[in-house]
Amino acid sequence: MIKNEYNPDFVTPPGETLLETLEVIGMSQAEFAERTGRPKKTVNEIIRGKASITPETALQFEKVLGVPASFWINREQNYQEWLAREQERLNFEQYLSWTEKFPVKEMAELGWIRKHNEPIHKLNELLRFFGIASPQQWNAVTNDLSLAFRRSTAYQAEPEIISAWLRKGEIEAQGIDCELFDVDVFRKALDEIRLLTNASPEVFVPKTVELCAKAGVAVVFVHELRKLRTNGATRWLNSNKALIQLSLLYKTDDHLWFTFFHEAGHILLHGKRDIFLEEDNQTNDKEDDANRFAADWLIPPSEYKNFHPRGLYFSKAEISGFAEKLEIAPGIIVGRLQHDGRIPMKNCNDLKRKLRWSSDN
Repeated sequence: MIKNEYNPDFVTPPGETLLETLEVIGMSQAEFAERTGRPKKTVNEIIRGKASITPETALQFEKVLGVPASFWINREQNYQEWLAREQERLNFEQYLSWTEKFPVKEMAELGWIRKHNEPIHKLNELLRFFGIASPQQWNAVTNDLSLAFRRSTAYQAEPEIISAWLRKGEIEAQGIDCELFDVDVFRKALDEIRLLTNASPEVFVPKTVELCAKAGVAVVFVHELRKLRTNGATRWLNSNKALIQLSLLYKTDDHLWFTFFHEAGHILLHGKRDIFLEEDNQTNDKEDDANRFAADWLIPPSEYKNFHPRGLYFSKAEISGFAEKLEIAPGIIVGRLQHDGRIPMKNCNDLKRKLRWSSDN
């Protein structure tokens, strides 16, 4: 639920209220100063907004004027907050161009942030989303990220878009209570999750999240942004909690499951300081390790080595039978055969399950 926020354009200093009160009761500033024990100069500075009303002063005002100290304290607090926000607004004018680098409209459509028309409100909404005080802190945070990409040579995502998607995953992961990370529990969870590849999303999504949480790994499914060509990411939120973040970039079950086990491979094989953001067609030793891990965990090498067509080509029935034997989704077999060039990329795609976000219906 979105609550209305009252941010007045202008707030008068509490001294104006004090002056009005004195005029109503017919008391001069000099008499008021004498009754409160405050210097006449101090009273005049409060009235002109040059000095603040302290809690001690508010108690003195209460005794002399009969107006509760809480009224004067709140009046001063509201005025000081308005001054701070006004100064912040003036300072942030220089950062409005920073806002334009982010897919603000798309983020609002996905419900990640609230929709605003005023540029300054868009800026503040982004800062709240990232949990930072100013764009300068965003630079410091993103510069600390050591991203290891499987990056497409034909596509380079902007860091603002990458950071928005990663931040949404981080926010979602905060809501998942995890046990301390345990390698053995995680490996056992992967065995159980492998058998979920035939299940519907309504089944495999909550079950995967539950099994991994017990092993100290938060799994989140985050809608891809239009200009972010990534299907997964892995990082450690702290020494005992890892995060696997998945999208539906390619919208088929073989890509989703390979990406999940690929990310699981990073957790089991590599250090806790790296951040892996998965995109196509770039390889390095760590990515090769994770690819091999995913391929072998999904399809045991000995089984795959002995899988051959009875004729010149693999039939759908043979693929489905092999998948049933391994207790995994047939789309995973199709994806592996296509990747290895054992069947054309256009063949047997109807054995893959199409996936989509419920919000896209």
